[in-house]
Amino acid sequence: MNKLKTIGVSALCGSLAAVSAQAGEIAVTGSANVTYTGKSGNVNGQPLGLGTALAFAGSGELDNGSAVGVNIYHDDQNVFSSADIYVDVAGFGKVTFDQGGGTGLDRLDDKMPTAWEESYDAGAGSNIVTVTGVGGGMDMEVAVSGDMLPEGTSLYISYAPGAAGGSANDKATTGVLGGQAGSGYDVVVEQAVGTASVFAGISKIDMNGSQTDRNQHAYGLTVTAGMVTAGYQKSRDGLGSLTVAHYDNDAFGVSFVVNDNLSVSFAEHESQKYTAEGDANSTLEVSSLQAAYTMGGATFKIARSEVTNGSYSTAANQDYDVNVVGLSLAF
Repeated sequence: MNKLKTIGVSALCGSLAAVSAQAGEIAVTGSANVTYTGKSGNVNGQPLGLGTALAFAGSGELDNGSAVGVNIYHDDQNVFSSADIYVDVAGFGKVTFDQGGGTGLDRLDDKMPTAWEESYDAGAGSNIVTVTGVGGGMDMEVAVSGDMLPEGTSLYISYAPGAAGGSANDKATTGVLGGQAGSGYDVVVEQAVGTASVFAGISKIDMNGSQTDRNQHAYGLTVTAGMVTAGYQKSRDGLGSLTVAHYDNDAFGVSFVVNDNLSVSFAEHESQKYTAEGDANSTLEVSSLQAAYTMGGATFKIARSEVTNGSYSTAANQDYDVNVVGLSLAF
């Protein structure tokens, strides 16, 4: 995704997360994207698309010196797409209450290097199933302070008392979502070794109904050598449902930084769906060739993706190509 540039709009903010904080500031960032998308073998309809995003980042400080903040994201036509409140305690770590921002195991769904988006998220619309853990909904995460860890290590521990994937407003509940999902937790570790990064994570969600517990994991690495970055990862989402046992995923990617403005990449994500009887039901494959060229606050992007067995279906119309051309502006 694009990194948004701060435009320096600030204001005083008093109380964050219902705690007493000193005056801080609100930084506002934004971006806009316009794209042209064509899919072979499909009814395309309107190929022009427009996406907008706003991010509000508030920061302050408690009387004891701990940093506090809030992040609110507005994505496209959503009222808001995700939000979080955090307290960063020196020597302990950063405690975040996150609502759909991609914490826990969700940060490892696809960490392969690309010039634009994940291979399955550049207009492919494949409906691939990747790991999300409890970070796909509302959870509490502790990013353990680096002072307590070996050099180059990052450790994230997430917990959700109701890991059904939904999000509720304050003083409210989501009701029953996601079958009989109960509480769950994620543990994610990332280790930097020179120009390489190794990562691994697990998730366990208690299921109160007839399903077995939902167990997920992911692991892999990325390596940078000069202008080239390559990576490989594996993951599994063990649903344990009456119809689907698990999804096994393999992904790899290679990106090349041509110069300060131009980067290109190729990535592929393969997902096998297994029935409750343990048979491989179908294999979904997505590959994507991408390029991005940046000029100041504008980025021109292009992606050529191929989808095989979209939505894990062998129907003829689930094999198709996708071509996307886009312009992104950051403010």
